[in-house]
Amino acid sequence: MTRLSAAFAKQHPALVCFITAGDGDTAANLDALVAGGADVIELGMPFTDPMADGPAIQAANLRSLAKGTTTADILAIATGFRQRHPDVPLILMGYANPMVRRGPEWFADAASNAGVDGVICVDLAPEEDIDLGPALREQGISPIRLATPTTDAARLPMVLDGASGFLYYVSVAGVTGKQQATGGSIDEAVARLKAATDLPVAVGFGIRTPDQAADVARVADGVVVGSAIVELIAEHGSDAPAKVQDYVASLSQAVQNARKASA
Repeated sequence: MTRLSAAFAKQHPALVCFITAGDGDTAANLDALVAGGADVIELGMPFTDPMADGPAIQAANLRSLAKGTTTADILAIATGFRQRHPDVPLILMGYANPMVRRGPEWFADAASNAGVDGVICVDLAPEEDIDLGPALREQGISPIRLATPTTDAARLPMVLDGASGFLYYVSVAGVTGKQQATGGSIDEAVARLKAATDLPVAVGFGIRTPDQAADVARVADGVVVGSAIVELIAEHGSDAPAKVQDYVASLSQAVQNARKASA
């Protein structure tokens, strides 16, 4: 069993938490996510044109890049995280340019050496899998794919082909942190996706409160929260880890209790 499969095999849906590498005290904030109860960590790779991200994560990208954060820095952060947390899955999330500019084999090998479990490449379409997917799979790293409200029955098999780890359902058509999909639309989408794949289905974009997380957790295998955590880091600076831990703990409790409440 891999770290990712173990995270989704727990008695409750997985809480997946995102922060941007190089924004604030990343190591301390990562540790706070784990202490708060995050089951899976997404570490964002800052990029100059984060087209899928809303204002909070865009700003985090700019803050990180202004500090001079490099791919080598991100891999060092990942390596340190793996040493401190040998059992918690770590995913790198970002855009193709930093991942493939030195060659997909270089990136996959470096990510594997850093203890990375999966990669989400937001702007690499399934049709372009050859540009990164084979190199990741060769190293045992899961290429995690995105499905959206516009991913229809004709397109879904292409999205799923070669995907592993889990399927990330982007619950709204838009950017991160800006809006929340309705519960009914998420219920229908998750049911449709689960009928098409054995991969766990995690839902993200626009989830900010414990109540929203609980609503999603009643139907999905995972709940993804990012922008709200990134905002805490921006607001509280060096004091952010304690705030992040408390906030994530409230989400974790909600996710763990969601199905008990509906049983």
